Amino acid sequence: MKKYILVFLVVLGTYSCNTENKKKSIKTQEVSFKKEGSLKLLKKKDSALIKEIEIEIADNDYEIQTGLMYRKSMKENRGMLFVFPKEEPRFFYMKNTEIPLDIIYINNALEIVSFVENAAPLDEATLPSNVPAQYVLEINGGLIAGWNIEVGDRIEYVKD
Repeated sequence: MKKYILVFLVVLGTYSCNTENKKKSIKTQEVSFKKEGSLKLLKKKDSALIKEIEIEIADNDYEIQTGLMYRKSMKENRGMLFVFPKEEPRFFYMKNTEIPLDIIYINNALEIVSFVENAAPLDEATLPSNVPAQYVLEINGGLIAGWNIEVGDRIEYVKD
């Protein structure tokens, strides 16, 4: 029995001595924009056009989990639309997202139900929708105020 314990300790000691705690630098490549559709933001009262933007569409698990991570910038006329199979409370965060974003939560009737303005880059705090949403639109931080977007406004989008 003592022979086996000694062998185990020698092997364990050898492994721990050869293992170094070096921090490896992981380099990421910036992800470039891929236009997959167009989206119109419309006022709730008279359907007046607020803005039309080009969008990437995140509609599978990988795209939804990755979102706009690792982007260094995004043009003002672009955004990402997350499409979920059903309406339910949503929770987003800014992990590995390097640009400030406005996050717009949209119900299944394509109406804006809530939003978060100027979400801080790299912050992992939860940013809830507060009400059920089926779609989420991410645009550059500050554009909700700049474009005067309000709860009740709506969207229309088409895929390319």
